[in-house]
Amino acid sequence: MTLPAGVEPFLAAAGWGAATIEPLAGDASFRRYFRLTRGEQTALLMDAPPPQEDPAPFLRAARWLDANGMRAPLILAEQAEQGLVLLEDFGTARMRDYLDDHAADEMDVYAGAVDALVALRALPPGPFLNYSISEYMREVRLFTEWYCPAQRLYADVAGFTAAWESALRDLLPRQRPGVTVLRDYHAENIMLLGALNKQGLLDFQDALVGHPAYDLVSLLQDARRDVSPHVEAAMIDRYLAATGDDRETFLADYARLGAQRNTKIVGIFVRLWKRDGKARYLDLIPRVWRQLERDLAHPALAPVAAWFEANVPATLREAAGGEFSA
Repeated sequence: MTLPAGVEPFLAAAGWGAATIEPLAGDASFRRYFRLTRGEQTALLMDAPPPQEDPAPFLRAARWLDANGMRAPLILAEQAEQGLVLLEDFGTARMRDYLDDHAADEMDVYAGAVDALVALRALPPGPFLNYSISEYMREVRLFTEWYCPAQRLYADVAGFTAAWESALRDLLPRQRPGVTVLRDYHAENIMLLGALNKQGLLDFQDALVGHPAYDLVSLLQDARRDVSPHVEAAMIDRYLAATGDDRETFLADYARLGAQRNTKIVGIFVRLWKRDGKARYLDLIPRVWRQLERDLAHPALAPVAAWFEANVPATLREAAGGEFSA
């Protein structure tokens, strides 16, 4: 175990110098996490090393969420310029792991996660940038920048851009004034804090102000866990009952954002393999691709669906993304 540079004086100044340190599983970023134990107390150490990582957006979002009644981990100490943050420990009851062991509770757990989004929506937008059309487009272009070359596809990039701009521009007025969008709200980033309907939030450093359907898509079209169509439909119904949104309009935007997010994720997972050597993410692509196909079936995605039909061969689409050569 290699500890971050400068961590000993940081922990000593925070009163955790004598704690035992245990490394935790990493994620798709350069960040690392460690659990500290001091007698009966625990805390988490985040190592977000510059220049690859900057903990400032995480700190800003965490403090805003906590100040507005949402449960982000409390900041116990921080030295942002060195990428060191000491956090409240939410424990080990991660939503994904809990559901693996308690499948019968799935509806209740997802209901709690949806209710948290309803509560987040009721807040004024946070101090974050807007989810602009340029950001949506930057993200979907990860597909043509990474997936297409990996599959040796000579795709019509100009047509791809035009199709997506056509599909996405219509929803922009419905994300003003907007809601805080956590952007990675799913079962591996939600902790259960002593009750099935009490969420501890993780991985929100990329928060923006955007469309209320985005985090619901992130939750219900999970890249890492199968969510049944029955659960997805029930949770959409629950959300709409609480918000009063027009169903037809909301479902069209849900499909638009689901397609946008899933297209982006396919590109990101290929990039994690090709650039960062994390081939395990390729195993998740079939699930993401299936979700993308469902979203593309909505009439709101007609231009994008036509592009995929013309540019990604049926053999790859039927294979849920296809195999990759090294």
